[in-house]
Amino acid sequence: MQRIDKFLCDQNLGTRKQVKEYIKNGMISVNGAVIKKPEQHIDEAVDEICFGGKILNYARYHYYMLYKPQNVVSATTDNKSMTVVDLLKKENVRNLAPVGRLDKDTEGLLLMTDDGTLTHNLLSPRKHVDKDYEVHLAHEITDEDLQKLEDGVDIGDEQKTLPARTCRDQMDADGRNVIHLILHEGRFHQVKRMLEAVGNEVLFLKRISMGNLVLDDTLQPGEYRELTEQELQDLRQ
Repeated sequence: MQRIDKFLCDQNLGTRKQVKEYIKNGMISVNGAVIKKPEQHIDEAVDEICFGGKILNYARYHYYMLYKPQNVVSATTDNKSMTVVDLLKKENVRNLAPVGRLDKDTEGLLLMTDDGTLTHNLLSPRKHVDKDYEVHLAHEITDEDLQKLEDGVDIGDEQKTLPARTCRDQMDADGRNVIHLILHEGRFHQVKRMLEAVGNEVLFLKRISMGNLVLDDTLQPGEYRELTEQELQDLRQ
């Protein structure tokens, strides 16, 4: 149970002052009855709350799968570039943020949510959440180099990278080597630095999955959708 004015503010309908004006002007109804008192309590999970005749569906948290395009920053605000939050502006969700980061020139799966607990669990090093990257390379890569990536390489940090998994993919349309690199840590520019450590260069980078969440192949860069209940359950496990 909570006050109707707080509920409406949490739905991003306006400031507390604006919400009180909506209530005063008879624009809010609960279970078909117009209300006039901002302190009235409602059960957001049971009551039907309408604003201007439109039903407000309650969700404590929000979860979106975004196909992050290149040249978009994985941040909530940026003074120079478009951010991933800008791509979801029409959802009007307060405190929406990306789970982790993708470099500006990297594309692929990015989870957007306002659920801080899930974000912490997915990013915690103790959870060892796998992240699968499709990596297009400038040069041919040997089995020996792949084994080095799997064992861990020195990328200039205090410690070598943690053991990873690799597999070869088909060559791309330009005849370049393509591999999948599966990590469960997320250091700065890690994929690029790991390939540099074995004498190669990343020309294109795309994240395919994070934990059990796999990028929807019907999404185009810049598009997004809400997670399904099954996807959310799988992530939480």
